[in-house]
Amino acid sequence: MSKVKAWAAQEPKGKLQPFEYEAGPLGLEDVEVEIEYCGVCHSDLSMLDNEWGITTYPFVPGHEAIGKVVALGDIAKEKGLKVGQRVGVGWTVKSCLHCEYCLQGDQQMCTSVQPTIVGHHGAFAQSIRTHWVWAVPIPEGVSPDSAGPLLCGGITVFAPLLDNAISPTDKVGVFGIGGLGHMALKFLKAWGCETTAFTSSPSKHDEARAFGATHIASSVDSEEMGALAGKFDFIVISANASLDWDAIIAMLKPGGKLHIVGAVLEPIPVHVMSLMLSKRSISSSPTGNRSQMDKMMQFAAHHQVAPQVEHFPMSKVNEAMDHLRAGKASYRIVLEADY
Repeated sequence: MSKVKAWAAQEPKGKLQPFEYEAGPLGLEDVEVEIEYCGVCHSDLSMLDNEWGITTYPFVPGHEAIGKVVALGDIAKEKGLKVGQRVGVGWTVKSCLHCEYCLQGDQQMCTSVQPTIVGHHGAFAQSIRTHWVWAVPIPEGVSPDSAGPLLCGGITVFAPLLDNAISPTDKVGVFGIGGLGHMALKFLKAWGCETTAFTSSPSKHDEARAFGATHIASSVDSEEMGALAGKFDFIVISANASLDWDAIIAMLKPGGKLHIVGAVLEPIPVHVMSLMLSKRSISSSPTGNRSQMDKMMQFAAHHQVAPQVEHFPMSKVNEAMDHLRAGKASYRIVLEADY
């Protein structure tokens, strides 16, 4: 299909309206995917509002797509994919495969990477095209109607477990029990870790335990955090809120790591001595490479890990975005294609 029906905004914070664009000839290494489901990520909302200053309009959101392959370029046909196969498309649709980072397996760090919704039409649409590397096969055992959020939020919290060699005996804290944090708790439970969910919402305590948290603590009570000083091997920040960074760093064991995956927009004050004397470190990461995405999908299938989602028909996309903007999403939203 060369003409693609989609939902696009014409201006920052604008309503998404029916939009049609010409996709052009299918590239030799491209895969065309007909959308069945697409997750709604807070990054879609940030891009819609031009919060990061990089959005171009008309803007078609959507980077957590699940669908079936409907066409393959001549080179893509030789890469193991088949027409009719179900695949997912996440934050990235293209990487060069020849730069230093691609060659070392970190395709998400490609020097000429093409994000799915930055200068490119996303998956709130009838179909999307991607380079074959970023068409991720969805294994049996992963439900397609909830798999979309794994392709962005899921890999964002899963990849650090691999990158930081997290052990099942590690004690891990997770700040922010929302779209990212609830998936972190689910993965960590299956990983075997003892986890503490840090939240400012008492109403989330029972759900956090259901997601896999061993313990619950306040994310805003510095005294409560002080009682946990030196307890954690690894702490994941999945919130984008202002936090007591000194208290959080103090909760790390010697050699402990603080890892940030939430889009914290303000500077984070750090006293170097609090890191240096105990060999602690602070890091951050985007999504993950293709190999990590495959591992995540296999892990999710084996351990029956799935995001908690609520569904909207794609024709109700503006209602879904308003629901997310109002903070009412029950962890993740998935749109169902209804063209």
